[in-house]
Amino acid sequence: MHTMVKGANIGLAALGEDIASVTVSLGWSSTTGEGDADVSVLLLDGTGKVRSDSDFYFYNHPVAEDGSVQLLGKTPTTDGSEDRISFDLDAVPPHVTRIVIAASRYDGSNFGELDDLCLSLADGSGEVLARFPVEDAGVVSAFIFGELYRRAGQWKFRAVGQGYGSGLVGLATDFGVDIEDDTEEQLAEQAPPWPPEPQPAPRQQPQAQAQPLPRPRPAAERPPAAPPAAADPAPRAPRPRTAKKKVTLPKAMKKSLAENESWRTARLFPVTALKSDRERETRATSVLLSVMAQVPEFGRRLTAGFGAPAGRMETFTEVSLPHGESPRRPDGVVRVERAGKLWTALVETKTNGNPLKSDQVQTYVDIAARRGYECVITLSNDVALEGSPLVSVKIDGRRKHKVALWHLSWAEVAHQAQMLIRHEGVGNAAHAWLLQELLHYLQHDNSGCHGFQNMGAAWVPVRNGIDNETLCQGDARATEVTESWERLIRQVCLRLGGELGQKVLPVQRAKRGTDPRTRRAEMADRLCLEGLLHAELRMEDTPGILAITADLRTGKLRTSIELPVAERGYPLTRAKRLIRRLAAAPADLHIETMVAGPGTGPRGTLERLRPEPADILPRDGAEITGFRLSLFKGMGTGRGSAETGFIRSVDEAVDRFHAQVITHLDRRGSTVGG
Repeated sequence: MHTMVKGANIGLAALGEDIASVTVSLGWSSTTGEGDADVSVLLLDGTGKVRSDSDFYFYNHPVAEDGSVQLLGKTPTTDGSEDRISFDLDAVPPHVTRIVIAASRYDGSNFGELDDLCLSLADGSGEVLARFPVEDAGVVSAFIFGELYRRAGQWKFRAVGQGYGSGLVGLATDFGVDIEDDTEEQLAEQAPPWPPEPQPAPRQQPQAQAQPLPRPRPAAERPPAAPPAAADPAPRAPRPRTAKKKVTLPKAMKKSLAENESWRTARLFPVTALKSDRERETRATSVLLSVMAQVPEFGRRLTAGFGAPAGRMETFTEVSLPHGESPRRPDGVVRVERAGKLWTALVETKTNGNPLKSDQVQTYVDIAARRGYECVITLSNDVALEGSPLVSVKIDGRRKHKVALWHLSWAEVAHQAQMLIRHEGVGNAAHAWLLQELLHYLQHDNSGCHGFQNMGAAWVPVRNGIDNETLCQGDARATEVTESWERLIRQVCLRLGGELGQKVLPVQRAKRGTDPRTRRAEMADRLCLEGLLHAELRMEDTPGILAITADLRTGKLRTSIELPVAERGYPLTRAKRLIRRLAAAPADLHIETMVAGPGTGPRGTLERLRPEPADILPRDGAEITGFRLSLFKGMGTGRGSAETGFIRSVDEAVDRFHAQVITHLDRRGSTVGG
């Protein structure tokens, strides 16, 4: 792996052979767990400007129609999360000479507040080829990490490391994006761009009608203004919104024409006839692969991160491939063709919680290597974790051809379908209907595609060991439970994010590069000593971090969020304003006052505090730093997802807290004003 410094450049051909499709990852960490940024990509022609506003890709315009660029979103890693971008360099239009990779922050935040900023560049197999660690980003709200550019017919990468104090709007405007906004003139003057290498090619006209970059959020969508008593916030830099029309499912379904509730809607993918695990695996594979081939947005969404090019996709099931004396039949095959070149993936599927088999996956990896296929994709209810692979396979280093092993969980497949049909949209109504049918199939009780559904064989012994105080530090079963807990939390993030159309990610406060086994061992020790499983979720446009704690000693689940207070204001005014904001919250909501220095502040239920908000104020006049809002729920004891299971109870606790507490809070109300 090649480590780069600011200003350095290198040819991709010198890094590896499989560089037609590359993935760029932008990562950072935050001690508070709340630090985040939005990535963006600009395609520039020979003049150093975008050909049209549609060459600007960001969170509301994540995918190029030609497949050359796709923002894959945030992916949990062992020490935080990474924003990943897939580039199909063969699909980049010939008039594009540079691809700028940047990120931006909002609400007065800057990149100097983040730690461990780093860009990494990986090839189609997922192998990291180059890293660019950023030493000092500075007090800027937008930052250019690097750029891909053509030189003498070859692609190269440059580590840029340039900041923009004027944010995303200033950066985009500098590269020719037309942003219509009344507040643009209020933005600070942008930092000068880095000196680019001369590009003699003349600017070409775009091939299609340019789409104007839309205005920022309409007034109806903007958060309410801050209360008059609070300090006026600094003008917020606009976040562009795409005006591109796509088809999404209506939120309110039309009234059914059925005579009574016993009539069932006809389904494209029926599940009533499924009786065995083999039937479930065969049907689920065929259903998924057929929809991937027919809905390009969906197929590309699932395969872009695996190095697949943007091209014509065909999918197959029950394919027979020679292997020694007896042929092998993978559950499925995905093939993508572009410019006469084929990309091929073998698919191995498991449903109903059945585990993947190492020997079976190893066979498919060997077949793929011999036949020159690019990867093997495993698909099961389980959720993969970095540093803890679901199956172990051996890669023959003597082979020149590299085979990548990737994993998808059924929960991730459902998440991507939800994001497209409910929030981001697809090309036409037929595609939206197909995705809806797929989602209905995956969520049906009989499909076997329900995601992570079992805390494992160690769950009951560990719970009993905590009850009778016989569980000792270093017990391997405790580590197994913490890994299951981490998988469950990642699935909660996928499910909730798909339903809300927002980024929901687990928070890791460890520094980048921390060994995941060390972190999980520390979690296992805490489980043994205190009987606690703890996790934190960061949700877009939500004030603070959603904390989830499972106390195996008391059998209770606690969901909570901490709200800091504004620097100015009277304590009683703060308390009254908080109670008013929580007018529709449940009466059993616990409110705890956090104070500076040692000790804790007063606490009480919302029911008791509504008539007397002053009861939440410290009697000794201690400085109030914030308020913690909590809900408690009984914890399921079973290891599965049945009605009395632990997994079901965690899902219900998170859903209730979000619906009854978080929805009454917003980003502008992230502090309790005075």
